[in-house]
Amino acid sequence: MHIDRDVTPDYPLSWQARAVIGLMHGTLKPASILFMRHALALDCAARLGDVVNLLPLRLPGHVTITPAGFSACGGEWVRAGEGLDERKVVLYFHGGGYFSCSPATHRPITWRLSRVARRPVLALDYRQGPVHTLADSLSDALDAYRCLLGQGYAAEDVLLAGDSAGGHLTLATLLALRDRELPLPGAAVCLSPWADLTDFPRRANRWQDPMLPAGRVRWLARRWTAGLDPRDPLVSPVLGDFSGLPPLMILTGSTEVLRDEARRVAVRARRDGVPVRYEEWRRMPHCFPILADVVPEARTAFRHMGEFLAAVAALDEDPPAEGAAA
Repeated sequence: MHIDRDVTPDYPLSWQARAVIGLMHGTLKPASILFMRHALALDCAARLGDVVNLLPLRLPGHVTITPAGFSACGGEWVRAGEGLDERKVVLYFHGGGYFSCSPATHRPITWRLSRVARRPVLALDYRQGPVHTLADSLSDALDAYRCLLGQGYAAEDVLLAGDSAGGHLTLATLLALRDRELPLPGAAVCLSPWADLTDFPRRANRWQDPMLPAGRVRWLARRWTAGLDPRDPLVSPVLGDFSGLPPLMILTGSTEVLRDEARRVAVRARRDGVPVRYEEWRRMPHCFPILADVVPEARTAFRHMGEFLAAVAALDEDPPAEGAAA
């Protein structure tokens, strides 16, 4: 499998995807437009996320969840299937706009990622707003990564992954590790990353996106960047220098309001010499792999992730000879 390429998966749109997209257009998007206009809404959404964590989520019998603790935050170990390589790990950052969701809400992603990566997943319960800042979230991510290295994991045996705000945190963590001259992970996977927090209007897909209102994304970015330089690469990773980073895989939907910044990350990273597999899935909504319990395309996306990770592993096992053409 060639890593550095653009892919537009050409699968027929399933009836399940059509139904979910229609439901989002009629419920999630209007609700976001109506309620995401005041700081109180963030606090209410965060509290609702705490309630969701208490709801039972049916998992396959081969999946195990084990609590994990760190100095600044908690998390959980997720293992799916047998024969996992316990010497390797995926460090996962959940999405939720930096104010909602948790490792529990993202188990449809993390257990499948464990299965295709054939290693445990450490889903980090990092600190979020409105109480905490972007710097707190990044500090927790770096603390967890250092903890893994301290437990004996080799940096090249660690994979970073995240969706939406977690994709932002994945990219910011990579840049921070590189700038601090710490050993870098073997690869990273970003699902619908939120990569640009500057105050620019998102015109592309503002009507087609079934889930995220462009104006509310802009409002949230303004809130999280108050008092910060939004052009700082740790705040807006799309503006960073990606030189020296490991291979990236970026998945996004063609109708997302965040699609263009995912594309820009891919272009910028390639310009800086990073191999990037960029996949743009036709009509898929924001962070669609989390819908894998009901949407066939979302389940297929994990197969693509597994192929990418296998290709990265093959590169590590058989590096090109010195002086050979790339």
